Amino acid sequence: MRVVFCTAPKNKAEEIAEKLLEEKLAACVNLVEGIKSKYWWDGKNQTDEENMLIIKTKKELIDPLTTKIKELHPYDVPEIIALKIKGGSTDYLNWIREVTLD
Repeated sequence: MRVVFCTAPKNKAEEIAEKLLEEKLAACVNLVEGIKSKYWWDGKNQTDEENMLIIKTKKELIDPLTTKIKELHPYDVPEIIALKIKGGSTDYLNWIREVTLD
């Protein structure tokens, strides 16, 4: 199982979350509002108000999930970071497995 972090503009985060769920690429997406991101882009220090998507999925779905995010995301290089889930509730992890694509 994996947890994926993706920041997105407020007006796109909900759409991305809905599509990932609709296509069963994710079991759950938490939307955390009010993230202030500071980063380097185009040779300048940038600041944006964004939402954080915390996405729970299976390892096997990382590639199609990444492709779908890139398709929907307005940024040239969206943040997509996947981390391995090393433990947790067996019931919850089994649920992720059951409700996502085979």
